Amino acid sequence: MGNIVAIVGRPNVGKSTLFNRLIERREAIVDSKSGVTRDRHYGRVEWNGCEFSLIDTGGYILGSDDVFEVQIDNQVKLAIGEADAIIYMVDVESGITSMDQDVANLLRKIKKPIFLTVNKIDNSGRFHDAFEFYKLGFGNYFAISSVNGSGTGDLLDALVDSFSKESDEPESDLPRFAVVGRPNAGKSSFINSLLGNERYIVTDIAGTTRDSIHTIYNRYGLRFRLIDTAGIRRKTKVKEDLEFYSVMRSIRAIENSDVCILVFDANRGFDGQVQNIFWLAHKNKKGVVILVNKWDLVNKDGNSVVEFEKLIKKQIEPFIDVPIIFISAKTKQRIFKSIKVAIDVYKNRSRRIKTSQLNDDLLPVISKYPPPATKGKYVKIKYITQLPTMSPQFAFFCNLPQYLKEPYKRFLENKIRQIYDFSGATITIVLRKK
Repeated sequence: MGNIVAIVGRPNVGKSTLFNRLIERREAIVDSKSGVTRDRHYGRVEWNGCEFSLIDTGGYILGSDDVFEVQIDNQVKLAIGEADAIIYMVDVESGITSMDQDVANLLRKIKKPIFLTVNKIDNSGRFHDAFEFYKLGFGNYFAISSVNGSGTGDLLDALVDSFSKESDEPESDLPRFAVVGRPNAGKSSFINSLLGNERYIVTDIAGTTRDSIHTIYNRYGLRFRLIDTAGIRRKTKVKEDLEFYSVMRSIRAIENSDVCILVFDANRGFDGQVQNIFWLAHKNKKGVVILVNKWDLVNKDGNSVVEFEKLIKKQIEPFIDVPIIFISAKTKQRIFKSIKVAIDVYKNRSRRIKTSQLNDDLLPVISKYPPPATKGKYVKIKYITQLPTMSPQFAFFCNLPQYLKEPYKRFLENKIRQIYDFSGATITIVLRKK
């Protein structure tokens, strides 16, 4: 299961600076396509082979400093409710303030790992000043400088050591299909139609489904979890505490899924927020199926499936090998086909190609269309194998991996997709020295 870590604390202690430093350890998180990560309040951190989600809770608090005292309690309570571990951040320059005490009082009541982190310790004098924070009652603390990064390695070591290595959830090994999308896109209606009963309350009020709800589902020979998530909203629209909680739940559902079934309202179009959800699923290397819901209403105007699909693919370039299905959750039009396709995507994501077959199929293509020379250097690919990972990753062994550019990597990915069926699955090309 994915872990969520929340950074909490009063304003101006350096939460966002620490957040930015930790997520930027993983360069792949910086992506112009992904508004979800670009807004700088949610990111993925990788440390010692362990990945987790990091939430800068300060990014979700609205208003000026004079209303923070009212909001700080709610912010910390929400982080407590959903996070697996908490970085409690204080500032050595200010010492212990009354607001620090308020946050500490809340945190002492819970039984989750809490990492007291004293920021702005960038000289020996301040290191001694930090002793005062023992008074908060959390035992040892981590002395860091979020600006220059000192001390953050020890903090990360302790964080990843605290994560539970085992799941106590029954049937946790079942494939997970998460139904994701904006609020009021028709996710719950879609699941209701699949199940054939009103398992969930469905109304026209956006955000009715507050939490992720799991259903064990068996169809087309596969037993899997069907997960109805709360709709993800833009950060600027997360105005109530419960919405922030739902965003965290939805992010967790995406990260812990195998396939994301992305439902959006055809009347609203494939807008920026839907694209953000798509790229979040892609960044986490999940299988993806796109469902264009309420097509029965849009199609009355004679809209073309071909043209609509073309518009979607333009927005998701270069990852266009994704199934797009036009449905109506209300009339059950193509909803079971959607599940059949999602199962196919799950199988594609799990597909393994023998090394001998890969080399027999791809080396002749590479020989015919070799990588272009870079700075007079010629790259020679000698061997290919698929890595034993959850999502499809292929290692290309060559003499000068540093000279193989992105356009040729896309060429290799496209050839793999042409020869084998990886529709809906994210493919990663890895270059290794031979």
